[in-house]
Parts: sequence; structure tokens; C-alpha cells
Amino acid sequence: MRNLAPTKTNLLKIKDELKFARLGYDLLDQKRNILVLELLNIVDQSVDIQDQVEKALERAYRTLEEAVLKMGKLKVATLAGAVNIESEIKITQRRVMGVQLPVVETSFKEHPPYYSPMGTSFWIDSSLKNFKEALAVMGRLAELKISITRLAQEVKKTIRKVNALEKIAIPDLDESVSYIQNRLEETERDMFVLMKMVKTRLENKKEI
Repeated sequence: MRNLAPTKTNLLKIKDELKFARLGYDLLDQKRNILVLELLNIVDQSVDIQDQVEKALERAYRTLEEAVLKMGKLKVATLAGAVNIESEIKITQRRVMGVQLPVVETSFKEHPPYYSPMGTSFWIDSSLKNFKEALAVMGRLAELKISITRLAQEVKKTIRKVNALEKIAIPDLDESVSYIQNRLEETERDMFVLMKMVKTRLENKKEI
């Protein structure tokens, strides 16, 4: 409870603080709910993307192994050195209740031909295609993982604030309002009794 003089001015001040605290609690509670829903949604997405990453990498390495079996390691290494693909990872931001979350976009710019198609296997082209797909989906997974970390941290902070308002600030302000109101009511009763006594005494003097 606040250590304040029981005056009407302080009562109005505490009531304003209590109103503001309750408003803040409602807003933070709403923010917490939105963040939790967003977090759960992204967690679900990350599970699916993790599975996609594992399958994409499995396909990529499998086709690379097939290319090595068909053409030999030296030939594949030589062709790999001739590949001319530029990759670009663009990172932007989106906001959810004030939390900045990354958006990862992976793109490729190809400069063919990398090598003569004569004497090569289609497994080479399949391997290139699969590794590009794997890289793109890995970028998406990184986006989700970072988003999960940031949202989880913000949810934790928001929960602490909500609990502080709900269990400490608002009860303390409620108690202070009740205390000051009770003291003011007591003072008013005492003043009423005092004024009544004064009035009675004055009337008694007039009769004498």
C-alpha cells in the first residue's frame, strides 16, 4: 500500500493510476495472447519446414551420389567447379505486436551454360536443382527459428509484466484507494459529529 496522506487529491491521483494500470493490464494481456498464438503457429510451421529441410537435403545428397557413381568423383568435381550460380539471401523484417521478425528470401541467378552437356549425366542437373531447393528451405527454417526465439523472449517479458500488474501493482493501488476512502469517510463522520456538537453548544448558549 502507498504511504500517502489520506486526501481527496491523493485519492483522485491513485484512482487515475489504478485506471491506467488496469488499462495496461488489459493491453498486455491481449498482447500476450496474440504473441502466444503467433508463436504456436510458427512452431507448427517450423516442424513442417524442418521435415522439408531433411527431405530436401536427403534428395540433394542422393542425386549427388548417383552423379558420382555414374561419372566418377573427379568428373563431378570438375563440373562443380564450372557451375556459375549466384545466390542471394535477402532479409527483411515484419512486426508482430512490436516484435521484429525476420523474413528470409532466397533467390538464384544462373549464368549457363556451366559445362557441355556431352558426357554428363542428368543426375548433375538434378543435384543442382535439389541443392538450390534445400538452400531455399533452409533459409525459411532459419527465419522461423529466429522468430521463435524472439517471440518466446517477448512472451516471457510480457508475462512478467502482466503478473506484476495483476499480483502487485493493481492490488496495491486497490488497497491504497480503499484505505484513503475509509480515512476520508472517517474524517467526514468526525467532522459531522464535531459540527453537531458545536451547533448544540451554540444553541444551549442562546437559551441561557
